[in-house]
Amino acid sequence: MFKGFYNLASGMITHGKNLDVISNNMTNVATSGFKEDCFTGQTFDEVMWSRVGNKIKNYEEIGGISYATVPSQVYTDYTQGAFDETGMPLDFGIDGEGFFAIQTGDGIAYSRAGNFTLDDEGYLTLPGFGRVLDINQEEIQLVTDKIRTDDAGRIYTENGGFLGQIGVYEFEDNGQLVKNAQGLFTGGGQPQLGTAKIYNGRVERSNVGLVQQMVKMITTQRAYQSSATVTKMYDQVMGQATSDLGRLQ
Repeated sequence: MFKGFYNLASGMITHGKNLDVISNNMTNVATSGFKEDCFTGQTFDEVMWSRVGNKIKNYEEIGGISYATVPSQVYTDYTQGAFDETGMPLDFGIDGEGFFAIQTGDGIAYSRAGNFTLDDEGYLTLPGFGRVLDINQEEIQLVTDKIRTDDAGRIYTENGGFLGQIGVYEFEDNGQLVKNAQGLFTGGGQPQLGTAKIYNGRVERSNVGLVQQMVKMITTQRAYQSSATVTKMYDQVMGQATSDLGRLQ
């Protein structure tokens, strides 16, 4: 009888984690370049098999019954979002694979957000994060927003003077990237210069589908509430069983 608590408690924990992920996605539905996070869960024995074993991963059966479902991983969906045409001279969007490189206080991070501006010294900047880097991982000083650009991200003055070229960086496996608390990506190994087209005067939307997230939230909330309701029933049944056993003695 008590084994049911493992299923119910683990289910509530898993659904709670899923709700956190969904809530974060919905919060960032209007954030430029945001990439949706997706939640997966597994039974406890599957997690044990994937994380415990010898060097060549030859696992042996450790039991045929699993009483718990646990959070497995949160992975990022890197599907490209649609573009919004803003007409702003310092807005850029990547059409294809790759990321903008941003020099933050903690080192270089990567982002799909291209709603740039100029800082006090005239450097191209992603507001609140850091300066945008060129193809040589150097900061780009423009001084003015009176510019012309091409599809490769090269930036010129109105008179044709070359100012710099925005870098687009690709990774062999985006799955190795880690999203930090600010929504930027780090890690992933050594990046390579990409050849994606860069649109000027446009920004990439979040790839989060609001309707789909709302459906997920409703479904997950109902599953969480169902687990909580059955947990209360278990508590009442065990309380009654304890009382009856006490009287028999």
